Formats: sequence, structure tokens, C-alpha cells
Amino acid sequence: MTTMVTTKPSMWTNFSTWANRYRKWLFAAPAMIFVGLLIAVPLGWTLYLSVTDSEGSVRAASNLVGLSNYFEVLTDTDRFWPAVMRTFVFTGGALAVELILGMCIALLLWRPFRGEKWVRVAILLPLVATPVAVGMMWRLIFDPNIGFANQVLSWVGIPAQPWLSGQYTALPTLMFVDIWQWTPMVVLMLLAGLTSLSDEPDEAARIDGANSWQRFWFVTLPLMRATVIVTIVLRGIDALKTFDILYATKGKGGGSFHEVETLNIYAFGLSFDYNDYGIASTVLILFFLLIIAIMWVLTYRRKANRS
Repeated sequence: MTTMVTTKPSMWTNFSTWANRYRKWLFAAPAMIFVGLLIAVPLGWTLYLSVTDSEGSVRAASNLVGLSNYFEVLTDTDRFWPAVMRTFVFTGGALAVELILGMCIALLLWRPFRGEKWVRVAILLPLVATPVAVGMMWRLIFDPNIGFANQVLSWVGIPAQPWLSGQYTALPTLMFVDIWQWTPMVVLMLLAGLTSLSDEPDEAARIDGANSWQRFWFVTLPLMRATVIVTIVLRGIDALKTFDILYATKGKGGGSFHEVETLNIYAFGLSFDYNDYGIASTVLILFFLLIIAIMWVLTYRRKANRS
């Protein structure tokens, strides 16, 4: 009579089995940890500064002040809430025009035509330059003395305009610059969604006698809803965080920043002009929470549309 001898799996065998089961997470773990630290460490430090009276000086120790910075910022009707309003106006206005203009251009590029490749290259040219370079270029164009924009107005008898320093012209002018540079990105995203659509619904509507507008409004646009929402989320968040175009275009010689003082510009001024890092960090934390809330609403709306 023979007896069966069972051997206990070694520690290495158990680890190999566990690693094989979760290998997809193990391979991604280093990148996930690295990206997580890149987000968590600056965010945690900013959160800490938001509850202190830090002035950014190594010699002067910062003291904990609790939530007093948040109360001070949220009750600031002179700078904070106007900056919030300008941020929404800039983002909403630029995003609306970019979506409408981007959809029109994407529809024109949807069907093949002669010279299509050259037209696509020409449309994508604004994306080649960096935002700082774009800002400096448009700063020269809108210069009140030697700018090309005022020269064109002088040809038709219109007086020179304070494009970048006027109370009612600075923000629309910078919205125009943002639209000029980032509409091609919206075109790319919408065009990708259009090319993924099947031709059958459009052909069926054409056979039923629907015109071009009816086919777009009742067939193409509903099928593009998910793509449009993704475009709004990605481009909207990017527009909310706009800083480089605003700062490079306004510069130090374009008057004060109060005409275009969004939340990013406001926090930058508090940090590097007034050395008030506690209040600046509070503004950035509130701005971060605002972006998270907007992302959650848009994502929830997208899931609701799917269901």
C-alpha cells in the first residue's frame, strides 16, 4: 500500500500565482504611483498653505489660521467673485464659439473633396505654436500704437481701440485669441466623432425627404452627443485653467490685469506680487473644487444620456 505525499506550495510559487493573477496592476503600478505622487504632493502642500498665513519667506514662520482664509476669500466681493465671473465668461464664451465654429468646420471636412489634406493642414497651423508665442504675436497685432488691428481700423475711418487695456474690450479680445488657437483642437475631436458614424441613418433620412439641416439636427447631432460632451469636458477644463495666453498677451505693458483677472491670474498676483501664499493657495483650492464639481456634473450628464 502506497501513501500519497502532498507537498506544501513554496512561498515563491504562491507569489508567482498571485503576481500572475494581478499582473496588469503590477505593470501599471509604478506609473500610477508616480502620477499619484505628482498630484498628491503639490495638492497636499497647497492645501496646507491654504490654512496658514504663509508669505513665502523662509525667515518668517507661517502660522495656522484654520479656515479664516476661506472665509476671507469667499466674502471678497471686490476681487474674488469678479474673478470667478470673468473665468466663467471667458470659458463659456470661448467654448461656445469654438463648439459652433468647430462643428461647422468639421462638417465641411467630413466629406472628401479636392485639396482636403491641404485644408486640414492649414486649419491645424494655430496648434503648432505654443500659447506664449501666440500671446506675444497677438500682443503685437493689438498694440495701441503700432498694432496692425488699429491700422486696419484707421483705413476705414474708425478710431484706434484699446484692445488689451479697455474695460469692455480686453476680455473679448483675449477670448478671440483663445478661439483662434484652440478651435482646430475642437475640429479634430468632432471630426473624429463624425468619421466614426455610420452612413446608414443619414442615407435613410435622405431617402425619407429630410433636408441637410433636418438630417444634421435630428440624426447627426444626436449620434454625436457623447463626442460633444467629451469635447466640452476636455476643452472646458482646459479653458478654465487658461493662464499663459492671458499673461503673455497682456504682459506688463498692457495696463493692469483687472480687466482680464480670472482666478488663475488672481492667484498668480497674490503669490508673486503680494507674497500672500496663504490666500493664493485658498483661491487655488476653491478653483480646484470648482473644476471637480463641473467635471462631476458633466460626467453625470453623460451617463444619464447613455441610460
